[in-house]
Amino acid sequence: AIFGNNVSKVVESISPYLVAGDNTFVVARKKPICKVPEICFGNQPRDGGFFILTDEEKAEVLQKEPSLTKWIRLYVGATEFINNKTRWCLWLKHTSPKDIRDSKVLNERVNAVKEFRLASKAKTTNGYAKVPHLFAQITQPECDSFIIVPNHSSERRRYVPIGFAPGEVISSNAVQIIPNAEIYHFGVLTSNVHMAWMRVVCGRIKSDYRYSKEIVYNNFPWPTPTEAQRAKIEQTAQAILD
Repeated sequence: AIFGNNVSKVVESISPYLVAGDNTFVVARKKPICKVPEICFGNQPRDGGFFILTDEEKAEVLQKEPSLTKWIRLYVGATEFINNKTRWCLWLKHTSPKDIRDSKVLNERVNAVKEFRLASKAKTTNGYAKVPHLFAQITQPECDSFIIVPNHSSERRRYVPIGFAPGEVISSNAVQIIPNAEIYHFGVLTSNVHMAWMRVVCGRIKSDYRYSKEIVYNNFPWPTPTEAQRAKIEQTAQAILD
């Protein structure tokens, strides 16, 4: 029997997703089963916190060296995205060695990242000490905007918070991103159908949702709408964004 919401139901068999059904489950896939933009994790710093800045730390850095504003970018993870909080990061991908040498702040922080990585017990982290001015894993897209999907969110929400971010925003590895996504893709991902799929097949942290790119997104059977249906999805999605 299945129990839930003060109701019990006798069934012939219970699926791995704790609903009535056969012993069938969704397997992880590296690529989407449909022709849609690919999803990936955000950027992973492995920096010991030396690249990340609060509002106060950002102000302090710019008070010391105002010229560093060009290397500071808005940094968004799940907490920032869901709760509308603000953090910043030093994004030094396009800096030269001279840029770093000429800045006391950058010198100190980059050296601190190097020491943190060298002290790690993980060999992969040790390897990133060779490029201490960079995030360990960089997935930042070169596009005008991308969709953000938090890795974890509360089960109390009917809809996982999903939205667009400008291309200059740096995503953290606490979210997944979909570069080159269109408003149609946003409309489908925020639909009740996709959320119902997510609730059934996603992993859980305690009872909260854990959105998986290889299970939830890559296995999702996207619709094949008519032009009129696609236009309606886009219209509804735009209303959400507005």
